[in-house]
Amino acid sequence: MKLGNLVKDQWVEGSGDGTLLTSAVSGKPVAAISSEGLDFADMLHHARSVGGANLRRYTFHERGEMLKALAKYLMEHKKEFYALSTETGATRSDSWIDIDGGISTLFVFSGKGRREMPNDHVYLDGPPEYLSRNGTFVAQHICTPKLGAAVHINAFNFPCWGMLEKLAPTLLAGVPAIVKPASSTAYLTELMVRRILDSGILPDGALQLICGSVGDLFDHLNCQDTIAFTGSKNTAEFLQQHPRVVSESVAFTAETDSLNASILGPDAVPGTPEFELYIREVTREMTSKAGQKCTAIRRIIAPASIAGDVVTALSTALGEIRIGNPASKEVDMGALASPGQRDEVRGRVNELSHQAEIVYGGKDEFELVDADADKGCFFMPTLLHCEKPLTSKAVHSVEAFGPVSTVLPYENLDEAIELSRLGEGSLAGSIITNDNAVARELILGTAPYHGRMLVINRHCADESTGHGSPLPHLVHGGPGRAGGGEEMGGVRGVLHYMQRTAVQGSPETLTAIGNRWIRGSDQKRADVHPFRKTFEQIGVGDTLHTDEREITLDDIQHFADFTGDRFYAHTDEEAAARNPFFEGRVAHGYLIVSFAAGLFVDPDFGPVLANYGVDDLRFAKPVNYGDTLKVRLTCKQKTLRTGTGYGEVRWDTEVTNQDDEVVAQYDVLTMVATDEHWASVQ
Repeated sequence: MKLGNLVKDQWVEGSGDGTLLTSAVSGKPVAAISSEGLDFADMLHHARSVGGANLRRYTFHERGEMLKALAKYLMEHKKEFYALSTETGATRSDSWIDIDGGISTLFVFSGKGRREMPNDHVYLDGPPEYLSRNGTFVAQHICTPKLGAAVHINAFNFPCWGMLEKLAPTLLAGVPAIVKPASSTAYLTELMVRRILDSGILPDGALQLICGSVGDLFDHLNCQDTIAFTGSKNTAEFLQQHPRVVSESVAFTAETDSLNASILGPDAVPGTPEFELYIREVTREMTSKAGQKCTAIRRIIAPASIAGDVVTALSTALGEIRIGNPASKEVDMGALASPGQRDEVRGRVNELSHQAEIVYGGKDEFELVDADADKGCFFMPTLLHCEKPLTSKAVHSVEAFGPVSTVLPYENLDEAIELSRLGEGSLAGSIITNDNAVARELILGTAPYHGRMLVINRHCADESTGHGSPLPHLVHGGPGRAGGGEEMGGVRGVLHYMQRTAVQGSPETLTAIGNRWIRGSDQKRADVHPFRKTFEQIGVGDTLHTDEREITLDDIQHFADFTGDRFYAHTDEEAAARNPFFEGRVAHGYLIVSFAAGLFVDPDFGPVLANYGVDDLRFAKPVNYGDTLKVRLTCKQKTLRTGTGYGEVRWDTEVTNQDDEVVAQYDVLTMVATDEHWASVQ
C-alpha cells in the first residue's frame, strides 16, 4: 500500500515507487511513501485561502467544540490505531501514551478554549492600558489568527500524539495545518488523518498531509506562516536557516535533542521511599517507548556515596524487563522504530563507552519474547557509569535515542547543579527528594536550563504523571540544545499561532473592537433593571446606577459580631487610629461588597440564574462610618455557553462614596438565561 497525501481535501498518491517502510517488529513491508509530484505552493495557497477563511468564521468556542467532537470520533476508532501501532515497535502501554494521550490533548484544548477564551473571534491579551490623563486615549493588546498556514514537521516516536499536540492549539487559534510526519512511522499518522477526514468535522482546507519530502514547500512560505518542528537539532538549524524563513521572518518553534537529567537528592538513600521511586522512575523512562522519548532520562545524577547502589538497583530492575514482540502481553519493551534507528543507537553507545563504562546491557544478543532478532529492530536496555562526569564531554553531548542512560555521581548540590547545566538545555528535568530545602536549591539552580521540572517525593508519587509525560496544560519545550521553543501550555500554545497587536484609540472604539467594555466608554443607562434582561437582551455597556446607602457604626459593629471578623480596624477606635491607613474605625471590605450587592441586586425571580464569582477585587479607599456608598454596574463582557441555555455576563462594578471617590472595584460574574431557556421556565 502506498500512503496517500491529503492535498486540497483529496487523497493523492505521490509518483514513483516511493520508499518502502517496514515493520519494526518483523521487518515485513508495511507501506510505501512518496510525495513526488505534489504542488506544494498550491497546498499552501489552499490552506491560506480556503482552510484559514473557513476556520476564522468560527469563534474560539465553536472551534473548541470541533476539537471535542473530533476527539470523541477518534476514540471510537482507536482499536485500529492500536493494531497498527504495534508495527512501530510500541507495546500497548506505549501506544496508550501516543494514541489516548494525543486524543486527550484534543479534549484538554477544547475545554481550555471554551473556559478560558471568549466566544468571539478576537482574544484580548491582558487589561487595557490607559495612556492619557483623562482616559480618552487607551490601548488594548489583541490576538487574531495569522492569515497563513501552520507547517507541522513531526518526529517518528509519537506518530499520533506528535500530530495532535500541535494540531489542537493550531485549529483552536483558527489556523489551518499542513502536517509532515516522519517517514518511518508515517503509516500510523496517515491512518489517523484518514479517520479525521472521514469524520467530516473539520472544514475544507483545515488539514493537509504530506507523506514524504516537503519538496519546495519552504520556498513559498511567508510572514503569516508558522513552522513547528520536532526532530534533531541539526535538521532544525538547517531549516531555520532557509532563505525564505530568514527573509520572511517566519515564526519557527523547535523541539530538538535533549539530554534530560534526573537528580537524586542526598537524603534519598537506599531504604527510603524516594530511592525506590527513583529506581522505578528511571527504569520506566529508559524502557517506555524503548527509550525513544524526547523527554526520557539520559543522565542519572546521583550522590557519589550511593552511586554504586543506584547502579546495582537499576541493573536488577532492567534485568526484569522482558523484550520482544510488543503485541504480546508478556512483553514490557518493544523495538526501536527502524533498522536505521537501531544502528544509530548502537553507534551512540559506542561513543559514550569511550568515557563511561557499560555496567548493564550493551549486548547484541539477548533473550526475546516471540520475536526474531534478525528481523526486528530490538535493542537491549543499556546502563553506563561515568566516574568523572564533570570532565567527560560525551555524556553531556551524545544522545543515544533509545533505552540508554548514564549514571553521573556528584559530591555536593553545587556539583549536581553543574552536571545538570552541562546538558546545555533540556525539555524536562526531575528531582527526587523529600527535603524541600534541597528541592528549592536544585530548582533555582537548574530551572533556567529546563522547560519543565518535576519534583517527586513520597507525598505526590501516587498521583504524579512522571518525569517524561508532557501535559497539554503545561509548556513543552526547552532552551539551548532542546530547541528554544514552546508548545502546548494551554492558551499559551494557541497564541503562538496568532498575531499580538497593540491597538490604540478611544475607549468606545476599543470596546467595539474587543467586545469588552472599557472604562471611559459610553454607558447605556438601562430602561429596565439589567437583571430583568435575558442574555440576548443585555448589551455590552448596559449600566445601572444605584441609590445611596449610609454606613453607620452600628452596621460595622453588627457585621463584626455576625461574621466573627473582629479585626481591630473595625472594632477598636483607638487602635485603628494608630494604623497609618486609617483615621479610626472603618467598614470591613466584605461589608462594602455585601452592601454593594444589596444596592444593585434585583431580588425577584429572573433571567439571572447565579452569581458564581468575583474577579480582581480591590479596595481603593477606606470607608468610615457616616460615609455613603453607591454603585455603578456595567455589562463588561458576554460569553455564550453554547448549548447550555445560558451565558456568562461579566459586570464591571465600581463602588464610590459621597465625594465620588472610588472605594472598591471588581468584576461580578453571573450566569444569565438565554431567550429560549427563559421562555421555557416562566
